[in-house]
Amino acid sequence: MSGSLYGTIFKITTWGESHGKALGVVVDGCPAGLPLSEADIQPYLDRRKPGQSRISTPRKEDDTVEILSGVFDGRSTGTPISLIVRNTSQRSTDYSEIASYYRPGHADYTFDAKYGFRDYRGGGRSSGRETIGRVAAGAIAAKLLNLLGIRVTAYTRSIGPVEADLSVFDREAILSTPTAMPDYDASARAESYLKDTMAELDSAGGVMECLVEGMPAGIGDPVFEKLDANLSKAVMSIGAVKAVEIGDGILVSHAKGSDNNDAFCMNGAAVSKKTNHAGGILGGMSDGTPILVRAHVKPTPSIFRPQETVDKNNREISVQIKGRHDPVIVPRAVVVMESMVAITIADALLLNMSARTEHIVDFYKK
Repeated sequence: MSGSLYGTIFKITTWGESHGKALGVVVDGCPAGLPLSEADIQPYLDRRKPGQSRISTPRKEDDTVEILSGVFDGRSTGTPISLIVRNTSQRSTDYSEIASYYRPGHADYTFDAKYGFRDYRGGGRSSGRETIGRVAAGAIAAKLLNLLGIRVTAYTRSIGPVEADLSVFDREAILSTPTAMPDYDASARAESYLKDTMAELDSAGGVMECLVEGMPAGIGDPVFEKLDANLSKAVMSIGAVKAVEIGDGILVSHAKGSDNNDAFCMNGAAVSKKTNHAGGILGGMSDGTPILVRAHVKPTPSIFRPQETVDKNNREISVQIKGRHDPVIVPRAVVVMESMVAITIADALLLNMSARTEHIVDFYKK
């Protein structure tokens, strides 16, 4: 299987299946000397692990990370960093029935169409547990970005019809509410909505956003390697994401140029903007203002209502899915989005170091 590697300089390769022995990631291209330990990575994995609230799957996993290589005496060595998280709560019998049919909304049919064979236990590589490797790598990227004063923050913007009020944005709420919303009141209303949705044996979709603060201007490229294009690919690669927006996103199609253009101004000695409809990116390159990425996530496809599908013998059947499933994907996917954005930004920064001749001369002539 190709397609498990992402990045140009800061590269990640995820591996493992939902019900295999373990999952993990190999991070290549991380500069030497970065202070790093399992304690830097575990908080990120704790944010995405299952079984933490009544609105997440009851599957219980510690998701404890172990660094196998690339770190010595608490610092990265510049060699590949290999990370592993072992599965401890597999219940593969929950999925034995689906070996003979295709679940609506899942990758079962397309996986079979491509390979002619699939690991039906929880979806294998198509499972949300694949994102463990992304999050572990994202924690490393975020630590590198922090050294540069760049902060990446993702959060739940809405669940179903319930939307967070960003005028009361609270970073602590993102980490302390089961919805990952930055608004305690909206989180409570979203929980109530999800309770009703679960009682109806159904699931909900939602929107998550990611804010990148402290970015210098000029990161990215003007043609095929646009920063917004790469961010879109990174976020769109997360399972269940069906649409990605930058800044005002789809609203720009209804705007006039006089409204959509961000007027430049001076902020002390620095060039800035009076508004940020562009979401911090112009012409595929960062403009120095906060980058805003938005992702729309579909409802969890595994619902407990009877559904119509076909089996591997092309017979139309009715099924009722069993197992342990999240009624909403968004809260646990927030840290995955944050991680993919951090990885993309870190890679773009490293690539940008060779953009000017004087940068290379300054580095080697010191």
